[in-house]
Amino acid sequence: MKKLVFLTIAIALMMLASSVAFAQAGNTSAGTLTVTATINSSINLVFQKDAAGAAIGGAGTNAATLAFGPVSAFGGVVPAGVVKTTAAASFTLTTPVDVVVTKANSTSANFRLTAQLSAAPAQGETFTVNAVAVTSAAAATINAAAAYGTTVATVALTVPFAVPNATVLTDVINFTATSN
Repeated sequence: MKKLVFLTIAIALMMLASSVAFAQAGNTSAGTLTVTATINSSINLVFQKDAAGAAIGGAGTNAATLAFGPVSAFGGVVPAGVVKTTAAASFTLTTPVDVVVTKANSTSANFRLTAQLSAAPAQGETFTVNAVAVTSAAAATINAAAAYGTTVATVALTVPFAVPNATVLTDVINFTATSN
């Protein structure tokens, strides 16, 4: 009889535990998450090698390098994609570089491209971009209304004959694209 009482109690406890488990399994809760974002328009500038131009380091970034290597006014090897012209007291190295400007979330029809040297050239060398003189004094407008996508920037470095042999010229041209 004791066994029957204990068996009955055990069965009752199992049924009670089972009903509690079923009751807990049906519990739910809900909530909402409101997501907001304020979208700002933006543009992006990167440099690419132009099909007709010299190789550039860091292509596809906004911090590229154009290394002409060892060059001389008379004779010597001219890098692929570079045109050298020699004048009475200087020589010029010219190559096209692709400036790629893209936009996002913007209704801007075009952009203004400017260029400025980060510092005055140490050896009297001069620069032009698309035949526009580029100095450290102020930003020069290269194109007032350039179309988004690829804009070819023809970079020219003019080196005076007075620059000493084995001098390494290092200059930085800062390009800025501003949406119109």
